[in-house]
Amino acid sequence: MNMQLQEPSGVLIVHKHEGLTSHDVVNQIRRLYHTRKVGHTGTLDPMATGVLVVLIGRAAKASEYLVTDQKRYLATLRLGLTTDTEDTTGTVLTTNGRTVTEEDLQSVLPRFRGVIEQIPPMYSALKVNGQKLVDLARRGETVERKPRKIEILALSAEKTEIENEFRLDVTCSGGTYIRTLCADIGAALDVGGAMASLCRLETGGFSLSQAHTMQALSEMTDEERLALLIPIEQLFVTLDAVKLPAFFERLCRGGCEIYQKKIGTHHALGTRVRLCREDGQFFALGEVGEYPDGSAIKAIKTFELE
Repeated sequence: MNMQLQEPSGVLIVHKHEGLTSHDVVNQIRRLYHTRKVGHTGTLDPMATGVLVVLIGRAAKASEYLVTDQKRYLATLRLGLTTDTEDTTGTVLTTNGRTVTEEDLQSVLPRFRGVIEQIPPMYSALKVNGQKLVDLARRGETVERKPRKIEILALSAEKTEIENEFRLDVTCSGGTYIRTLCADIGAALDVGGAMASLCRLETGGFSLSQAHTMQALSEMTDEERLALLIPIEQLFVTLDAVKLPAFFERLCRGGCEIYQKKIGTHHALGTRVRLCREDGQFFALGEVGEYPDGSAIKAIKTFELE
């Protein structure tokens, strides 16, 4: 195997199928790309399908620096029941046989658009006092969770062929639980609700049209799989690019801050930027800070080796 195959680096968009955990996908990608350096952004539950952004090689260290991104989901809302997991894989807690019309549903949707508060579900990976909520839930324990502000940028619904079942199209901020949205809508209608299916259509600027199934990936050659990797820079494409002349690039790579007055930039304190070579090639993520001689940009993570 040549050296190129030993050191893959980039972003892979996977179309996760139902039944796999996000970690299952990571383990399979490690085998297919012959590297342990694999991570992902935005966990999908086993019952969920759709876009999973997988980070390979040097990209694996990018997740902590990603800007909170908006996501789009297609979900199935089943009204007339509640469960302990807020989806239909859980234990049914209550049922209600009242028929809900599309007009009924449309009447409550406005209160779920915009900035709202959500109480994270017990069956989630959030930690309280160092313990995952899901682990506590599996032991039959319930703890108080503080409401969190989220934003629903768009929310629409249409009836399916099944009674009391609706398809929701949701565009939302990161950190939104669609299961909880379904449960809260059901509560607003006084019949209860649970999520019956979930597909993530978009996240972080990547869409389902760019995604590859694990089956398709497994049938490719190493060279074909490598050709699918998207440059790391795409993770930060919304950030301004700052091109550094060779002299300043060397200083930056050496850990020095680059004063904005010397390179003619005027970014605000705390701004993050893409640092590029003179030819425009991205090599690091930078952040503006205040230093002894004024405002300067310093690399906080280098992704391209010299």
